[in-house]
Amino acid sequence: MTTTSILIVEDEESLQVLLSYNFEAEGFAVRTTASGDEVEMLVEEERPDLIVLDWMLPGLSGIEVCRMLRARPETRDIPIIMLTARGEEQERIRGLATGADDYVVKPFSVPELVARVRSILRRTNPETIADQLTAGDIALDRRTRRVTRSGRDVELSPTEFKLLEHLMRNPGRVYSREQLLNAVWGHDVYIDERTVDVHVGRLRKILNRGRQRDPIRTVRGIGYAFDERFAV
Repeated sequence: MTTTSILIVEDEESLQVLLSYNFEAEGFAVRTTASGDEVEMLVEEERPDLIVLDWMLPGLSGIEVCRMLRARPETRDIPIIMLTARGEEQERIRGLATGADDYVVKPFSVPELVARVRSILRRTNPETIADQLTAGDIALDRRTRRVTRSGRDVELSPTEFKLLEHLMRNPGRVYSREQLLNAVWGHDVYIDERTVDVHVGRLRKILNRGRQRDPIRTVRGIGYAFDERFAV
């Protein structure tokens, strides 16, 4: 399977390094540039599957780069996520109106940005999403339906596998019991929401041995999330 490629256009060196490290750790092929003027050349050399684009750049601004890419038939459908310190509603509207697929305001959560990238790729180019999800010492392979932790096989039922996959797909996102019921069991299955608690409890028991850290976070009164800090 071809590695999904991302072009990061960010002039803040520390943030560029942080994003590169995290996306590479997630299995993406990453190229970077600090200048909007280099984007056209880099895209012509090798078309990325997605571009993470800072608004404020030396030379061409992110808005101008986005406008340029959208104006060219060969690049108009490349997904773009805009990064910016501008949080005002009118600025967000302007970024999206220029053609950005999503808009993330600084400072932001890196796991959330990774989740947004995966969400956009699933929608626009689903074949680019890797078969394997990894977080910390947990690896989940969609193709072989295998889960390992620290190299040991973790035997899960089909429901437990689907529950873990759903939580891992969006680290940090809190799902209510109703949302998990709909996503894992389906809208047409009428079962009690406490079923989710039972399955999460069983999943935790199977995943965690001894002093191993629990990757699933309980949000009292709401539901559950895969802890975005688990992979750090």
